[in-house]
Amino acid sequence: MPELPEIETIKRGLTSLIINQKVNKVILHRKNLRWVIPKHLSTTLTNQSINTIDRRGKYLLIKFKIGTLIIHLGMSGSIKVVDINTPLLKHEHFELQLQNGTSMRLKDPRRFGAVLFSKDGSHKLLDSLGVEPLKTSFYNGYLYQKSRNKQQNIKAFIMDNKIVVGVGNIYACESLFMAGINPKLKAGIISKTRYNILTQSIKNILTQAIEAGGTTLQDFVQVNGNPGYFTQNLSVYGFKNKKCYRCKGIITRFVQNQRSTFYCKKCQT
Repeated sequence: MPELPEIETIKRGLTSLIINQKVNKVILHRKNLRWVIPKHLSTTLTNQSINTIDRRGKYLLIKFKIGTLIIHLGMSGSIKVVDINTPLLKHEHFELQLQNGTSMRLKDPRRFGAVLFSKDGSHKLLDSLGVEPLKTSFYNGYLYQKSRNKQQNIKAFIMDNKIVVGVGNIYACESLFMAGINPKLKAGIISKTRYNILTQSIKNILTQAIEAGGTTLQDFVQVNGNPGYFTQNLSVYGFKNKKCYRCKGIITRFVQNQRSTFYCKKCQT
């Protein structure tokens, strides 16, 4: 699933390609993805200029004077900007045709993504989100404060988007490894000192992933069609039965909260 680094990568890629461009035509190639795509977009966004592009958690926010287009990539979505005459590919369900002769297209094979609209920029899906991990609101002490009396495991805790957004499964495994924390520990028993280390680890891992253009394991591609290269920097995720580069222990995989968890028993305590 595309997470914070992947959406941030797409946001940055789109910025130079579609900012200040006027929408000539909006085409809905199907009526719905995870939810119904607002039919009125075909008229609402026509002749409107794209002012800015932001990100909130895993949501891409394309802002116009009249409101905000909210896009979520679901499990396997991607966005490309191509020449308007490029043949439509299978699973490209939504597109903005722009005045400069290009088309921004959303591809979503599994259709778990979303295309929504808000006049004032707010939405119930955004309102419940936790803090952004790369902003000052994610400070040392924040996770410790939020974790008191929590019985859930630490990995599930940092993946909770109501606590902090964008720490997906891969980045949770990598951050816990960097911090030397066992993913099975209960969130409520971890010390403030260790949480501060984890906070910095999350920031470091996400920053590195963004600089590498995200992580591609299967479907994700950048706006230019390139994969995300953070895959080359992974330390534990996908390394079952391989030697830990740090302590030479063996990386273990187990299923946790219906997701694969990878960690080193020797140096994550």
